[in-house]
Amino acid sequence: MSAHEQYADDLALYALDALRGEERARLDEHLATCAACRLELEQLRGDTALLALSATGPRPPQRARQRLLDAVAREPRLPSVAQASPRRSWWGTLGWAAALATLVLAASLWKENISLQQILASAQSQAAQSTRDLEALRKIAAPILEPEAQRITLVAAKTPPQPQGKAFYLRNRSSLVFLANNMPPLPPQKAYELWLIPTSGAPIPAGVFKPDAHGSASVVNPPLPAGAEAKAFAITVENEAGSPAPTLPILMMGTGE
Repeated sequence: MSAHEQYADDLALYALDALRGEERARLDEHLATCAACRLELEQLRGDTALLALSATGPRPPQRARQRLLDAVAREPRLPSVAQASPRRSWWGTLGWAAALATLVLAASLWKENISLQQILASAQSQAAQSTRDLEALRKIAAPILEPEAQRITLVAAKTPPQPQGKAFYLRNRSSLVFLANNMPPLPPQKAYELWLIPTSGAPIPAGVFKPDAHGSASVVNPPLPAGAEAKAFAITVENEAGSPAPTLPILMMGTGE
């Protein structure tokens, strides 16, 4: 056995920083005088780095893998388990390649963990943004939809408040919210009725309402035909039960803005 073959196993362990004690000191002395072993050590270290990168990056050159396989093949076989130290027995059974595979697996799992953490952080950020957007929409809609909200109409000074109505209509959902202010009191057994005036056809009943003591009233999502296109909305005075057709005169009317 040549001097280089004698140190083949120790060079592989040295490249993985797994050689300790007297054997490491003895190999350090040999490396100080042997250029061939120093070159082999550097090649083994380069191959180790290339294999570690191959878990997540490009494959290393075939010659690098072959040099590692050749180094493993040159490892001397111990004559018996009894003659080997515990460290030698372990390495003789598993080989330094098993330790390298463990390092590569640990690096791969670490990168996967970082990626999952980034995905989770992005999902949490999107959920938080959606919650903020929903809360903002609720704040905008609350003054319009909440019954206890104050409704204040500004008019010219020294002019009595005029009746006003505001319709919010979403055709594709057949959704309607109507708000009225300063409506005059009604005679007994009478009510105001809201009408949807379509682009074609007869007026469609859109809810009956009575104002409160302050002249305020609302109609929220009355039953309407699906997809009815509104040209205007109107208000008439009808019996409390409502009417299938408007009774003249029309008190208030408004078209789209």
